[in-house]
Amino acid sequence: MKIFIVLFLMANLCSQDLEDLDFGTDSTFEILTWNIEWFPKNGQATVGYVTEIIEALDVDVLAIQEVDNTNMFDQMIDGLDQYEGYYESSWFAGLAYIYKPDVIEINDLYEIYTTSPYWSPFPRSPMVMDMNFMGENIIIINNHFKCCGDGYLDSDDSGDEETRRYIASNLLKDYVDTNFQNENVIILGDLNDILTDNPENNVFQMILNDTENYLFADMDIAQGTSSGWSYPTWPSHIDHILITNELFDEFENNSSDIQTIKIDDYFEGGWSAYDQNVSDHRPVALKLLFNEQLIAEYAEGWDLVGLPLTVGDSGYLTQFPNAVIGTLYSYNLVYEEETNLENGRGYWLYFENNTVNEFSGEMISEVSISLSEGWNLITGISTPVMVENIFDNGGIIFEGSIFGFDQVYQEAEVLLVGKGYWLKASSSGIIIVSD
Repeated sequence: MKIFIVLFLMANLCSQDLEDLDFGTDSTFEILTWNIEWFPKNGQATVGYVTEIIEALDVDVLAIQEVDNTNMFDQMIDGLDQYEGYYESSWFAGLAYIYKPDVIEINDLYEIYTTSPYWSPFPRSPMVMDMNFMGENIIIINNHFKCCGDGYLDSDDSGDEETRRYIASNLLKDYVDTNFQNENVIILGDLNDILTDNPENNVFQMILNDTENYLFADMDIAQGTSSGWSYPTWPSHIDHILITNELFDEFENNSSDIQTIKIDDYFEGGWSAYDQNVSDHRPVALKLLFNEQLIAEYAEGWDLVGLPLTVGDSGYLTQFPNAVIGTLYSYNLVYEEETNLENGRGYWLYFENNTVNEFSGEMISEVSISLSEGWNLITGISTPVMVENIFDNGGIIFEGSIFGFDQVYQEAEVLLVGKGYWLKASSSGIIIVSD
């Protein structure tokens, strides 16, 4: 009896519920693909569960597959205060979007490949959402490919399931290559095939070969253990999110992420209860931190500069393409020529002409700077910071010893974005520049 009580208490302590689900943030763009299996699978119970799940995940856009009952879909949307919904039709389990109108501006919603020549590769016509998020234009293409097959691609058989998915994949690629060459594009949905088939039978091989322009953001999930796959019933990973190269840098940001959302871990009754009441698919969600673009002006000649963002390539000629080669210098008791920039450190750099420099990367809200006794070159973060707000717990900064340079030295009141500054310390130690 004692063992039973202990196990019961441990189970309750370790259990999670749907309120504990979490994915969205205020600073990132989130999109989720989810086959909700002939919604609503278990009637009103499904509506209640899906409503609770969407509210908890707090994502910006949901691309939905298999909406069977549009009346109950509308009922669910009415219960979601932060969201609006859109579907074209419920014919053969329709596609739909659910989105936050406060942060998502819809430019257009339409279907493509709708005519009879395309009914075989696209039994459900792809649905395009042209939208804006925080000034970024994004094209989303929601899909539900033909299911089933034997795992072998028979190009001589137009009715072969793998062949139909292969043709659909290439038609989507052609559509994006033709219409959205320089746009942020996300192709996603229940694509009903795996990414890890051998090249001869891989329905996505043409896309996988074009590594310069396309990336399956969920490839690591596909190559990982089955516990992270989107379709446990088989098991397999068949729900995918594909991005174009305009989003590669954003995907590499530390705050960006992609996950299979294992809702069944938060469901009382686990996978069996989730499958019975919601869906046989888990959603796959992508989170992107869009790179910020900051501008700083520099005068002809020598300037004090700094790197205000986290970037993939910190080479000074990448970040300052108008600088003179071989003129980046740091200071640590003596001047040293450098080739790469570090956040928090200031540098001398020479420009032949007045220049406006544009930085692109991930915002920095705080940086710790190690100081040596004496004079140091420092820089700030992605936003201006008042000198009086620099955190100096050791009291090592000499009062009135922070100077910027604009043809002449001037005592600084604010650390401006992209600028470098002299600072004198009474001893070695650490200061923190934070917003």
